[in-house]
Amino acid sequence: MTVVRCPTCDRPVEWTEASRWRPFCSERCKLIDLGAWAAEKHAIPGEVVETDDGPKRHRESDDE
Repeated sequence: MTVVRCPTCDRPVEWTEASRWRPFCSERCKLIDLGAWAAEKHAIPGEVVETDDGPKRHRESDDE
């Protein structure tokens, strides 16, 4: 059986159909992670590009 660590709290999580929130240990940890993405605390590195709506967004670069 594969066991992974919850990305939010680091608890062990069995990677099975019974683990409803995998890779998270719970719905709470899943929502904490989602909130961090929404608040732009997590980002995928890439070059900065200008969009039509004004604010700058990041795009993955093929040059790296």
